[in-house]
Formats: sequence, C-alpha cells, structure tokens
Amino acid sequence: MKTRLRWTKNVLLFGGSAIWGLLLISCVMTNRTIVAPPSVAGATFVGSGECADCHENVTSSFHDATHAKMMVNGENGGEIGCEACHGPGSLHVRSGGGAGTIVNPGSSPETCYQCHTDKRGEFSLASSHPIGEGKMSCSDCHDPHNGDAVAGGVSSLQGVNDSCVKCHVQQGGPYVFEHEASREGCVVCHSPHGSMNAKMLKSRNANLCLQCHFQEQTATGLLIGGRDHAAFLNRGTCWSAGCHEAVHGSHISSSLRF
Repeated sequence: MKTRLRWTKNVLLFGGSAIWGLLLISCVMTNRTIVAPPSVAGATFVGSGECADCHENVTSSFHDATHAKMMVNGENGGEIGCEACHGPGSLHVRSGGGAGTIVNPGSSPETCYQCHTDKRGEFSLASSHPIGEGKMSCSDCHDPHNGDAVAGGVSSLQGVNDSCVKCHVQQGGPYVFEHEASREGCVVCHSPHGSMNAKMLKSRNANLCLQCHFQEQTATGLLIGGRDHAAFLNRGTCWSAGCHEAVHGSHISSSLRF
C-alpha cells in the first residue's frame, strides 16, 4: 500500500512538473513575434556590407540605433540587418539604386507593422494620425536609422515634442504662461498613434487632468488648486465650459485661458 502511494505521488510530481514546463515554454514562444523580411521579386540577400558602400551617411550612425539590435554578424545572419526591413538587395545593388528594386518602408507602414503589430490596431482607432490613408508615414515621426527611432535621434520628452511641433506648430508656443504638461511631453496627454477619444487624448474627461492636478475631498467640497471644483466638473471637461481652454499655453492667463 505504501509502495503504491509512493508511486502515485511520484507520478503526480513528475507529471505536474512536465505540464508546468510545457506551459512555461508555450508562454515564452507565444510572446515572441516571428517575422520574415519583405520580399523583392527576383532578388537575393547580399548582406548589410553592400548597403554601406553607397549609404554610408545612414550606416555610419546606425550602430547606436535601437534597430541595430536586429543586426546579426556572420554568413547565416545575412538576412538580418538592413534587408530585414528593405528586402533582399541584389537587384538594387546591380542597378545602382534603381527605383522599385528595394522596399521603402517610408512609402507604406506594412513593413513596420511586421514587428510593431500593435500599431496597426492603434492606427485603426477612431482618432489617429492618417497613416492608413497615406497622408503620413512612420518615418515622419521616427528615424529608424538613428538613436531610439524618434525623429532627430533624441530620447528626451522635449525631443518628442520637437517631432510633434513640426506639424502642430501653433501648439508649440512659445507662450507667456506655459502649461507644464506640454513641457513634459505631448504624450502625457495624447496617445501619439491613436485613441478612441477625440484629438487622440488618453482620456475624454477630467481624469486626464487629474493625473497631474491633485484633488482633495474636504467637508467644503472638492479642492483642486485650492479652489472648490465640484460644481465645475459637473459642467463638462476641464478644457470646456469656459474654463481652461488654452490647454497648451496662454498669453493672457496663468489659469490657461484665452
């Protein structure tokens, strides 16, 4: 009886460990995106060294770029480098850079979507940058060959702002009274790829502002900035109802009013 009990325990222990191991392996496997480089009809892979011969202005700083992590040295890594995004380059090299002989991700986001799978969904939301309509490309805001892929190769939030104000000039100021949130970065309030809320806002109501502006519930009301806002919040959002409409900055009011 004891032998049978010990055998049953061993089976359960071994079986449980095996199942747990399979679950761990499946989790690791499903969290990784496996993609193939884009194809170019009739072309073969030549390796990133061939690209550097003509595109030294791009490859010279690429070693510090986030996308450089995709580079693999050696014969077996020929497809993992420049050609991972641009497709096999033999025809491009042979023609001396002829049009249509290489994939240009700037013309279509599909190449970017191969790895950045979540961005396809974000650009399909109700409010988004017009990538799908072809009015913009990922490279308008991102430089895949430099730094952390933000245009200009910058990593600070102010650098992100510089990318935004290239198009949204008016929102960039300067203002007499600056909204500190704008200084911290446009992405504090906006989802840069897409959102279900108007103007790509992260929230459609006062919760957006309350992530920075501390509120205190007292016996006399809801204090924000030392003033009772309970009645105001019932009228709508902070930037409506005739209150803080100048959300990016103001020239006349420290309360950010026009």
